[in-house]
Amino acid sequence: MAGAETTVERLRRFLRELTPQARTLLISEFERCVLRGDEVAGADLVLQELRAIVREQREGAPRISNAARLFFKPLEPFLVDDRPDHTHPGRVARASLELLWTWIGRDLLPDEAKAHVEAVNAALLAGDDAKAEQLTRAFQDRVATAVDIAFSAADETKTRRRLKMQIGTPRAEEDAIALKCVLKGRDVLATMAANLPLRIANLTDDQINECRTWTESAAARRDGSFLYALLLVMTRLTAPWQLIRFGIKAAASDTAARVAETQYGVSVNIVLAELERMVGELRNDLRSGQGVAVGALLKAIHDAARGLRTELDLPVDSTWGRALAAQRAQISDLLRSEVESMPGRVRRLLRARPSSEIRAQSVVDPDEVGEVEALVEFVSDCRYFARELAINEMTQRAFNELQQFLDTNTRALLDGLRHAGATDRSFRQSQVDAAARLCAKVFGKDYAALLSKAAEVAATADRKTARA
Repeated sequence: MAGAETTVERLRRFLRELTPQARTLLISEFERCVLRGDEVAGADLVLQELRAIVREQREGAPRISNAARLFFKPLEPFLVDDRPDHTHPGRVARASLELLWTWIGRDLLPDEAKAHVEAVNAALLAGDDAKAEQLTRAFQDRVATAVDIAFSAADETKTRRRLKMQIGTPRAEEDAIALKCVLKGRDVLATMAANLPLRIANLTDDQINECRTWTESAAARRDGSFLYALLLVMTRLTAPWQLIRFGIKAAASDTAARVAETQYGVSVNIVLAELERMVGELRNDLRSGQGVAVGALLKAIHDAARGLRTELDLPVDSTWGRALAAQRAQISDLLRSEVESMPGRVRRLLRARPSSEIRAQSVVDPDEVGEVEALVEFVSDCRYFARELAINEMTQRAFNELQQFLDTNTRALLDGLRHAGATDRSFRQSQVDAAARLCAKVFGKDYAALLSKAAEVAATADRKTARA
């Protein structure tokens, strides 16, 4: 599909220009669609871009110049917003770009890099974008050759170690090789990107055959671009785990050993690494309490784990089988702490307090209410994926405990509001309002509306009693 990259760039620009409130509303609507299983074109792409924007705003984007940004543009489809010490085949952490650029300008091609930056900046200031791009392409070619020479000449362990220290990233050699391969395959990968569909909802046999024309053309070049051709296909898949179908198709078998013998066996390694990346993203989101579309991310993790388990015959004692088992165990442990903590956090928030414990004119912390509401919604989403993620029993137990608490405690909150005085009325009202928000997630909007109406009646009765 011609212009696919331009379409994605326009989408990123549009999402960045939205107000935070508009982005929040968009996230909520798209996530609900994804969790309901509605077919909404591009929903996963929009959520992916929104998550990247929020992470960038929270953590800060790498500080690189315009010249560096142009230089690294071919690497964009292969960047991950992950820790620099990740182990994903062919991927480069966005946080590593600044160190790579520093290495190029300080150690690899210092004189050429300085002249290049000055020339590109001059072209950009003059508004000559075409010249800036031409200069960048020529410099990319020189860097790719220089990286190849540097690592080919560094045969000795000491020399190679010094080269890695100069680069400074945790995966120095892997990052440099990835940069070299992408720059050498730049034009082939760009042509492939322009011809692939923007999004592939379901990777069928016909689409695999069409994509293999491009991936095998890349493999014939023997410059390392085959791996990046596969990664490029994965970036277009609505369900990235479906990349393993290349291996199954090439082997004409779903047996792991047969798939591993083909050149497409690396697709399984890519998907396992992508599963690990998503689990890490979920862990960070849950710890920060500032996650975006966490339910949709959980669904993607669930689908990837199930896809690997059901479409491939993975012996439990095989390398891939052990890797998948380890990932599922990590997911279960990660979710267990969240699921089991939820009823306790709700109880602490909505506990009926004596007046002596309430400060005059105080209210419950709105940030805490938002966090608990998000946690309740998250545990509710977990129920849909509990069986595959080995959290079925604990999720059901936690949700039953929550339902029982809300059903009984709301009466005590209403009684407290009914008999509230001038000093504690605002706090008790805020507790009832928080309970209504949580009941909407657990019992539905009708139940929450009834609770809100009962709160109005209780507050009115209290005011009438005070006047009498």
